[in-house]
Amino acid sequence: MDQAHQPENEALDRKVAGLPRQPGVYLHKDAQGQVIYVGKAKNLRNRVRSYFQEGRPVDAKTKALVRKIVDVDVIVTDTEAEALILENNLIKEHQPKYNVLLRDDKSYPYIRVTNEPFPRIFKTRRMIKDGSRYFGPYTDGTYLFSLLKTLRSIFPLRSCDLPLTEDTIAQGRYKVCLDYHIKKCEGPCEGFVSREHYNEHIRQAIQVLQGRTRDLERSLEERMMALAEELRFEDADVVKRRLERLREYTAKQKVMASDEIDRDVFAVARIGPASCTVVFTIRDGKLVGKRHFMVTRSDELTDEELIRSTLERWYLDTDQVPAEILLPCDLEDAEMIESFLERKRGKGLDLVVPKIGDKKKLVAMAETNADFLLREHLLQAAMKDQTVPRAVLSLQRDLHLETMPRRIECFDNSHMQGTEYVSSMVVFVDGKPKKSEYRRYKLRDVQGNDDFEAMKEVMTRRYSVPEDQTDLPDLVIIDGGKGQLSHAMEIIRSLGLEDRFTVIGLAKRLEEVYFPNDPDPIHLPRTSSSLRLLQQARDEAHRFAVTYHRKLRDARTLQTALTEIPGVGQKTAEKLLVTLGSVERIRQASQETLAEHVGSSLAERIYGHFHP
Repeated sequence: MDQAHQPENEALDRKVAGLPRQPGVYLHKDAQGQVIYVGKAKNLRNRVRSYFQEGRPVDAKTKALVRKIVDVDVIVTDTEAEALILENNLIKEHQPKYNVLLRDDKSYPYIRVTNEPFPRIFKTRRMIKDGSRYFGPYTDGTYLFSLLKTLRSIFPLRSCDLPLTEDTIAQGRYKVCLDYHIKKCEGPCEGFVSREHYNEHIRQAIQVLQGRTRDLERSLEERMMALAEELRFEDADVVKRRLERLREYTAKQKVMASDEIDRDVFAVARIGPASCTVVFTIRDGKLVGKRHFMVTRSDELTDEELIRSTLERWYLDTDQVPAEILLPCDLEDAEMIESFLERKRGKGLDLVVPKIGDKKKLVAMAETNADFLLREHLLQAAMKDQTVPRAVLSLQRDLHLETMPRRIECFDNSHMQGTEYVSSMVVFVDGKPKKSEYRRYKLRDVQGNDDFEAMKEVMTRRYSVPEDQTDLPDLVIIDGGKGQLSHAMEIIRSLGLEDRFTVIGLAKRLEEVYFPNDPDPIHLPRTSSSLRLLQQARDEAHRFAVTYHRKLRDARTLQTALTEIPGVGQKTAEKLLVTLGSVERIRQASQETLAEHVGSSLAERIYGHFHP
């Protein structure tokens, strides 16, 4: 037993020792009697005892959970499948602190096939347990609209909400509507088609909703040929048009695999304490659906816990279990889950963790989508915080940055044929220039035109001073492409700062963004706020460097014109420039005016220099 439980929890020890060895659900409780964790087990005694075994390796979350357990309740079930279903219901009811709480948008619509003698198919956001079948949820409203439109163009289904039964039809209560006259409905309300005929259309529509279009295409094609052989050419033409519309719809679906096997693909992505899990639904080798779940506090949860919870939630909510399920990691209780899924499917299936090949690529694609959805979610959440501009949030999303780029530093060089070599560093905080932290550097060790050496000196001077490392940037922009970025990274590595911030190169010609160790650039949309922010920082660094270079060059030019006069040193030249304003005014000044500032003897030399 854990040290925290031995002296004061002898009652708990006895209770655990007397637990049954049957499958079921256990509920851990804290000192206030609150349920803090719900779990399932095929052997309740062994599973609950494992929490308190000394020397058993556990993560930080489990340690914190065990310290708070003062009581445990169990519910015995007949089968492991019942335990899994009961566990899910109890988690929804108690919302325990230490369980994975998956969150999705309950406002996503479904497609409902009603439980009626003459069923209807329509969009809904409410799930009523009256025997109706539900498909979805659909996160893309445009796709849902297109799907319903396709179903109604292929199958003559009624759009009315009349309570049709064979008795009410026989009594002649209803009359056909406009849909009948424009051949969008076959008039079941007046008995023009039988219940069996109408429900065959419903069965075929369900096949489309399930993504099983291959068998339906074959069936319609066989029906068309049979009608043609019977010389029923008009009926055959109707079936032909339905087949053409079905093929138009399936042609728009993304082909994910050539083997046409039904499979679901699971994946997870993480950023900081947040994570997102995704399920791809692939039927007949084509992607027909996608759903994701967000977990806001998942830093102490493993990928295995997140995937297991998503998998259980998904198959408790859906009736469709495919022949193959692709996972990104192994599951500890895979046998129990597989047993439940096989019972639900009615036959065997494969739980696969692919390592190579096309199946691994499917998991990788799902992970990419999970990462994108998570970044979108975090962006939307951060947008509620008005202190961070949208451009900064968009830049984090578009560049896939782990840290929000709230402080950005950008460097640029300026010189004239290797003379007056200077560099500038500009700072943007929350997307705005912070001019009080701009820095300009007059380079000391660079000889000639050598941008690489200039970069080395300025970045070393900026980041090698310990007190300057207390306010390091989140993002550093190097003006240039792969070559400049590679050289900058050598300097950053030599300073031991490689993992402290992100460095990118911004190439001017095509506005390409380069990352270290990645040969392919990222092309941001020309009109995106994230690219505009990068361009603004780059252009500001260039302006600041050129301004400083011009100032040094002008000062050198002006002073050279005076200091070449015998007897005029740098201090005298600066004094005359300050008092008279320019070399031209000094040239035009009288000898008496000059004498007022530098004395009569030196005034005579200066006047004589400009007026020989």
